[in-house]
Formats: sequence, C-alpha cells, structure tokens
Amino acid sequence: MAKTIMVVDDSISIRQVVGIALRQAGYDVIEGVDGKDALAKLTGQKVNLIISDVNMPNMDGIAFVRELKTRPAYKFTPVLMLTTESQEDKKEQGKAAGAKAWMVKPFKPEALLAAVQKLTFG
Repeated sequence: MAKTIMVVDDSISIRQVVGIALRQAGYDVIEGVDGKDALAKLTGQKVNLIISDVNMPNMDGIAFVRELKTRPAYKFTPVLMLTTESQEDKKEQGKAAGAKAWMVKPFKPEALLAAVQKLTFG
C-alpha cells in the first residue's frame, strides 16, 4: 500500500512540483493550502509524513505543527518544513513545535525525495 504524504503550501506551483515528484515516486498525496485547510483535511486517516511551508496566510506552518502535535492521531507523524526561511531562530521554532526536518527552497526534487524516504522509512 502506498504511503500518504500531506503537502501544505499556499503556493499552488510548489504544491504541484512537490506533488508530481511524490506521485511519481509512488506516494499518495493530500494537499492543503494553509495550516487551517490542512487541519480540516486531517480527519484521523493515516498520514506517513507532512511537508509544510512556514509562511502561509490564515495559519502559518509553525502554528500548524504545534496544533497538529496536540492531535493523538498525528502526535508522532513526522513533519518536514519546506520553506524559504533559513534563519536559525525559525528552525528552532519549528523544532520546538515538533518539526523533524527542515529544507530550504528552492530545492531539488531528488533531495526532497531522499529526505522523504528517510523520514517515512527511517
């Protein structure tokens, strides 16, 4: 059975690029346009990994991860932050919220898939 990955980003082009790379690698993909939308779509189903942007309207990525980790079904779901943010303090906030990994945009699909592989099978 394919593993399911949620991609949360307010940029449709990023969701498309990430979604194509993941689907070609055999993953099922759920998309969210921001943290609020993503939380509404997480209804208890198994999600193996969440890839989230940091800077989004309505609910940013760090607030999203904080809220996600309060939900029993997703408490242990790994989160990869995929963002233009590279400052250490942002990374620390992400880690404190519960993010497992951080990748800076622009990214190479191969590097993203390698990180996904590590986080979903590691």
